Amino acid sequence: MLVLACSVRVVAQPLGPGPSQAPLAVQASLAGTAEIHLDLSRRELALLRDGKPVNRWPVVIGAPETPTPVGRFQVQSKVINPVYQSTSTGRVKGVGPLGYRWLGFLSRGADQFGIHGTPWPWWVDARAAVSHGCIRMRNEHIAALFAAVEIGTPVIIQP
Repeated sequence: MLVLACSVRVVAQPLGPGPSQAPLAVQASLAGTAEIHLDLSRRELALLRDGKPVNRWPVVIGAPETPTPVGRFQVQSKVINPVYQSTSTGRVKGVGPLGYRWLGFLSRGADQFGIHGTPWPWWVDARAAVSHGCIRMRNEHIAALFAAVEIGTPVIIQP
């Protein structure tokens, strides 16, 4: 069980069928070197392949009191249909606020930061700074990113 900086726990589920989330606009070949770049000032995440942008998406970032970490990381975990469990109440809510995909990129003690979906797309459209350090994307966008990267893919986050 992973404890997230988003104040939740993620439980890995079998990679079985889940809600249909066909990747959008990432039809580029998976051959080549992929990197995820996040520009916090623009609140925009880009997928690069061999140094060239494949796609860009708006994101939610950490609130000022719980900022998204800056630095060079890598995808440490990929979870389809993560199960949400509140660390404050212990209640399990199924997918909950994580959407249908989770890309973990940093662990600090029991906490983990990740890129994940959200049931609240209006925050993404507003490019808000409201998370507990995680990066939230529209569910269709994280599905595309999830399909295009592997464990070990670099995640570069700059101010």
